[in-house]
Amino acid sequence: MGLYDAYLATRHRLHDAEPPAHVALVVTERDLLADGAFDTLASAIGWAFEYGAERVTVSVSVLDRAVAPTLIRELRRLDVPAETVVRGPDADASTERNADSKPGPDPDPNADAPVRILVGLGGKAEFAAAVRELATDVDAGELRPEAIDETDVADRLLFPEEPDLVIKTGAERLSDFAIWQSVYAELYFTDVNWRDFRRREYLRAVLDFQDRHRRFGR
Repeated sequence: MGLYDAYLATRHRLHDAEPPAHVALVVTERDLLADGAFDTLASAIGWAFEYGAERVTVSVSVLDRAVAPTLIRELRRLDVPAETVVRGPDADASTERNADSKPGPDPDPNADAPVRILVGLGGKAEFAAAVRELATDVDAGELRPEAIDETDVADRLLFPEEPDLVIKTGAERLSDFAIWQSVYAELYFTDVNWRDFRRREYLRAVLDFQDRHRRFGR
């Protein structure tokens, strides 16, 4: 760790505010196709846990569906310090253990894993699927329309947990990421491209979060 990174880490450690417990990283297929991009992602996930996060969600927007299987295969090989769930465009799921995990049966692909990675799963499509499921339940007489509330929608999302901090590199747009879950999240955009994303960039995002006063829509 360089001197500047150590300075930022000290500021973070001494800050009065809590760090984000749930961090979301928004990247694109172009980001991950650059040399060393998967190593950068593994490092960023590691920094998140190092600096106080309890959960990390990664959203990978995909324009060319043909590259999704390659991305999913590489993402399932990430060396990260927590159990990981990867979901692809067809909502297929795989849960991987890290090298330090205890032996035992394979974990449930739908488990509440600390690291969750979505590949080519846009927020609009996820929300539409939840609405279709609600409509099916209403049609089956299992749910009354007037009784539907926010919890019913959230329970039908792939990853219902709401991130505290969403980090996006390279451009100020979210690429259709978690439109329901991130409504009250703090958004952090950096001009640094993903290939140049380093520990200091992550710490700057966390410090920016800690300096904010969250209003949760109020």
